[in-house]
Amino acid sequence: MNFDKVSAWAPQWLSVLRIMSAFLFLEHGTQKLFNFPPAAEPGGLTALSGTQAVIEVVGGSLLALGFLTRPVAFILSGNMAFAYFMAHAPRNFFPVLNEGDSSILYCFIFLYFFFAGGGAWSVDAARRGTGLATP
Repeated sequence: MNFDKVSAWAPQWLSVLRIMSAFLFLEHGTQKLFNFPPAAEPGGLTALSGTQAVIEVVGGSLLALGFLTRPVAFILSGNMAFAYFMAHAPRNFFPVLNEGDSSILYCFIFLYFFFAGGGAWSVDAARRGTGLATP
């Protein structure tokens, strides 16, 4: 297999990863704010969870569009690190036991977007004049 041909699609697949990660992240915010999708046990909003929900909805939406990808991704990465150490790490050392594995994964995916940008299919790329390119 010629991996050069596969590598040519990397900017587009970066966009796919960004869009899917953003939609999954956005879902956490819509669940907190609008109970959609419905939670098995809906909890009330506190000041911290309400702030987190707004960050998830706004940040997830901007990231899905690929608008201001690098600064938004940097903020969301830090937000997920904060969430992990506030909510998950005190419960147990191991992420699989403290249910913090998704927070860690989001943190590092968002950090990757900070360095890599939004990919070919993003508002950022369109504003630079390099968007929607396919090999």
